[in-house]
Amino acid sequence: MKKMILLALAGWAHLCAYAQENSDTLRNQRQVLDSLFIEEVENPKVSLKPKVLHAEPLYIDLIRDLGARKGEKEWNIAVGMQDMRKYDEFQALIEYEWAPVDRLGMEVELPLSLYSFRDGSRESTTPANRLESLKVATQYTFLVSEKTSTSLALGYIHEFELVDLNKMGGDGVFKGNIFNPFLVVAKRWGSNYHTLIYTGPKIEKAYGEEADFGFEVNYNLHYMVSGTRNFIGMEINQEIHGGRSNTTLRPQMRVGLAHNLMIGIVSAIPISQPDAGLGSFLRIIYEPGFKALH
Repeated sequence: MKKMILLALAGWAHLCAYAQENSDTLRNQRQVLDSLFIEEVENPKVSLKPKVLHAEPLYIDLIRDLGARKGEKEWNIAVGMQDMRKYDEFQALIEYEWAPVDRLGMEVELPLSLYSFRDGSRESTTPANRLESLKVATQYTFLVSEKTSTSLALGYIHEFELVDLNKMGGDGVFKGNIFNPFLVVAKRWGSNYHTLIYTGPKIEKAYGEEADFGFEVNYNLHYMVSGTRNFIGMEINQEIHGGRSNTTLRPQMRVGLAHNLMIGIVSAIPISQPDAGLGSFLRIIYEPGFKALH
């Protein structure tokens, strides 16, 4: 009996040691993949400007990667839906990003909003369908610290607001401007965890009307899966306007479909907003010319 117990204990100890060895091996493999991928982005074999790998939020995204390198480019196509209680808001956009020189990103975007009553109801009015604006933007990464895995950037978005679609044939096409300077602060903690703050004022000035001032703060926390650009995370969008603050939680994930093609999936959870319900957002990201070496 004692011999059987000793054999069982020995077998259990061997099994535990084997499981621990496999766990250590997998952990080491993940660490190696992380190191190789980060090394590929931050220290390529050819001589390029320093760059730190950061996770980019999916709803309010950056103009280009922080520390962008000359020649980088990206196409984005996105669609979304937001429950506005009495009607639904449908969003769509197409944008093109590129880096004409090191650390400078540029972007052109066309956002579209369409509205539909829910369940055939006509108890309220909906906003007019519209091509929101012609949006042009720039972003410059003025600090790249490889030692602290930190990047800082300044940017500016200018939107030429367009009239409603049903007024496009009238006297004018543009109805005003939106001015939006912003600051980005991003840091990677170790190999997997990424934090980012995106903030700045937003000033809307319609022709013949007084300027409307607001402020935006966007907080981001992401976990990037070992050895990939896939991540899960939380984007928190806060708008401060007229003494009131509206906050929306956007849990999200990004998955690579190919070395230069990714898809981002976002949910919207408004906080203390009685006129807004749940929403969703889907972004397709295509990077022509991008090649992964790992």
